[in-house]
Amino acid sequence: MKTCRSVLTASVAFLAIACTGKEEARFDATWESLQAYECPEWFRDAKFGIYLHWGPYSASLGPRNTDWYSRNMYKKGSKQNVYHEETYGSLKEFGYKDFIPMFTAENFDPEEWAELFVESGARFAGPVAEHADGFAMWDSEITKWNAKDMGPKRDVVAELEKAIRAKGLKFMTSFHHQWKWGWYPTMDTSTDTSNPEYEGLYGPPVPNSAFGVKGRKAYNPFPAPSHEFAAEWRDKVEEVVEAYSPDMIWFDNRMQILPEKYIQEMAAHFYNHSEAEGLDYVLTFKRPDMPLGTGTVDLERSRMPEIYPEPWLMDSSISRTTWSYAGGIEYYSTARIIHDLADVVSKNGNMLLNLAPMADGTIPEEQKRIMREIGAWLKVNGEAIYGTRPWLIYGEGPTETLVGHLSDLKFDGFKAEDIRFTTKDGVLYAIAFGWPEDGKEVKIKSLSLTDCNEEIAKVSLLGHRGKLKFEQRKEELAIQLPKKKPGDHAFVFKILIK
Repeated sequence: MKTCRSVLTASVAFLAIACTGKEEARFDATWESLQAYECPEWFRDAKFGIYLHWGPYSASLGPRNTDWYSRNMYKKGSKQNVYHEETYGSLKEFGYKDFIPMFTAENFDPEEWAELFVESGARFAGPVAEHADGFAMWDSEITKWNAKDMGPKRDVVAELEKAIRAKGLKFMTSFHHQWKWGWYPTMDTSTDTSNPEYEGLYGPPVPNSAFGVKGRKAYNPFPAPSHEFAAEWRDKVEEVVEAYSPDMIWFDNRMQILPEKYIQEMAAHFYNHSEAEGLDYVLTFKRPDMPLGTGTVDLERSRMPEIYPEPWLMDSSISRTTWSYAGGIEYYSTARIIHDLADVVSKNGNMLLNLAPMADGTIPEEQKRIMREIGAWLKVNGEAIYGTRPWLIYGEGPTETLVGHLSDLKFDGFKAEDIRFTTKDGVLYAIAFGWPEDGKEVKIKSLSLTDCNEEIAKVSLLGHRGKLKFEQRKEELAIQLPKKKPGDHAFVFKILIK
């Protein structure tokens, strides 16, 4: 399993730098060279992070999935197209560009956001740097369509980088702009997207098939992205890396449509820059955009079926219905998010949870409530999450989780009988997702005399001061519960083995 570089390796590298006066780039722009990537210990220990979908699309207030509003508003007959034309009028007169002045961010307070991230128990956080819409959230020299020059007229990435790092959290940025190829109908003269004046935002004139054709749709574009498009894609990432030195960069899928040399050059640049800056860096990608071993694998609204040998990431949203703020937004329960976190951690993963601020920079109170409840749970039970590693098995219980891209959208959640295991410093943690209806006893089959070769020495319940009685039987470990629950959402038993 890959871990941080050894102290010996670091010492040798330091001596080499001291002798030569400069550090040579370690990574070349080849998949073979990029296989030297190693996931750092801070990421393995962090477990929980936050990012935010926030941009001009947040101003649309359209129905569901407003992060895709900038595309769907131009799809005749779609819900968002109907909403747009009824609300804002003709697409020729009011296109996506016209949401930029409405993206005001007057209530955006990066310090307040960073404090919420801390209260939620996150260990890393950051914004979407650029979504598929083509609007950059940093002060860019590459594109005039950026948040410093338009809309809020603030360098959102810079302000959040400063506030997040001031709180002691790792800083991340996410990139989605490979989706911009074919995102807009740039040859449709009935809309504003074909106007050459707006090509920097909407992209070059390409047929609708540039978004995708046949079976795999968006992953089979015709024509394929031009080298000019791919070079700008790479250059934008490198501009952010050079300006803000993020600890972690995250990529949405569809990178596979780009000529691979640009992905290789981007990754090598990030790794070499980070090493020169003395950073322990993380790059996450979705399969099959990069070969395994060249970065850290991310699953969108999905999860591993078993313990994965390498650290991995699961990204999800606080909302079941959207990634960015939308009309009629619906939220997952606090319990559902905590259960997902425990399940992911038990399988050697981290969870990245998305928030959806309003266009004015306000994070809705319901989102704040959920995040603070997660933080309150982690304050009591975090020792079973942070810095842990998987046990022999990830857990037990009646629920079969779904796997595959976006499979969580069809997943109804866990049951009270589900349990997940983690370990740290010789301690086994059993995270029970519910309190028995009779309130008397929790039974853990995996720790029975039959299945467990070791004798249990002590069992305690995090958040409860008293002692617990237990009996290790042939069929199960039976733990007698206190009369009062120590909290809500999930309950952690700390188990010492003789």
